[in-house]
Amino acid sequence: MLEKALKGTPKYWILVGLLLIMVGAGVLTFLRQLQEGLGITGLGRDIPWGFYIAQFTFMVGVAASAVMVVLPYYLHDFKAFGRLVILGEMLAVSAVLVCSLFIFVDMGQPSRVLNVMLYPTLGSPMFWDMMSLMGYAGLNAVIAYVTFGAERAGVAPPKWIKPIIILSIPWAVSIHTVTAFLYAGLEARQFWMTAILAPRFLASAFASGPSLLIILALVLRKFTKFDVGDVAIAKLAQIVTYALAVSIFFFLVELFTGLYSDIPSHTAHFEYMFKGIGEHKALVNWMWTSQILAFGSLGVLLMPSARKKHGVLAVVCGLVIFAIWIEKGLGMIIAAFVPNTFHRVVEYAPTGPELTISLGVYALGALLLTVLYKIAIGVREEVES
Repeated sequence: MLEKALKGTPKYWILVGLLLIMVGAGVLTFLRQLQEGLGITGLGRDIPWGFYIAQFTFMVGVAASAVMVVLPYYLHDFKAFGRLVILGEMLAVSAVLVCSLFIFVDMGQPSRVLNVMLYPTLGSPMFWDMMSLMGYAGLNAVIAYVTFGAERAGVAPPKWIKPIIILSIPWAVSIHTVTAFLYAGLEARQFWMTAILAPRFLASAFASGPSLLIILALVLRKFTKFDVGDVAIAKLAQIVTYALAVSIFFFLVELFTGLYSDIPSHTAHFEYMFKGIGEHKALVNWMWTSQILAFGSLGVLLMPSARKKHGVLAVVCGLVIFAIWIEKGLGMIIAAFVPNTFHRVVEYAPTGPELTISLGVYALGALLLTVLYKIAIGVREEVES
């Protein structure tokens, strides 16, 4: 099947070329970071986790969201997701790669990543997070390869793959739950110490991931002959609507708990996000933009007529992704460090090298996804012809 990725139109090769250029820029900048250290980033003693970890957190949600097409198709026999499920599984594999690379570039000394596996600490959430991510990527890779290979051969998938598919469903929930535990278990950061953090992560994941999948499906429909069908897109749009509503509700619950309790160590973080502390207002415009986009997108998605217009749906899904990317990444991660444990305000902004490396990581993930989708489209066209 790999030969399908080596044949394509000029547009396909232009896309591959652009992605390779971005990957190359990211690699060169990362080599500079290895030589000079994390000092070239905006990270420091007061804010040790920044843009890299924010992207890691967001992309774990994208990886976990594949369950929203796997579960209806395999457990509830929702045939309309037949063409969509392979796209979700391939997106999950690519997203896990991106997650892993963001941890890799954030470590400063990448060799330390091996210590997690060579000297495992069973009480460490980081160990379980790494194991869950690696296992989830392996499950989706095996499921996609076996089921798609069977489809290409015109035979039914082997029976042994069904238990693996069922196992991947709770595993998808676990990867984002364990990610939430990474933060919720840090007693020094009261902003993260909330029991609703894991449900918030999952709700936002089930809104942003399917939104991205809708956009990808519409792009494939426009530029290729691969069409997942209107029924699948409509149902996925419903899932985004409900998940976004729950995500907003969970955020409001957390906001009420923090503000009404009026505990300074907790309210200070919300104040920094939405009002600013003195002259320090780096996140204010970002957070208000996130909330406006989230509430506005939900208002549009609640109208069935709007969801049926694919042009409108694509734009709204893009806004949902951007809103959650801000709230879950910049807001959730950076705001937990401001003010710091000494009640001092030290602001953070990603530097050019950070953004370049991040762009390279995303480009590598997009390159893998492009190749996987090219194979999927080629095989489907071969089977249908």
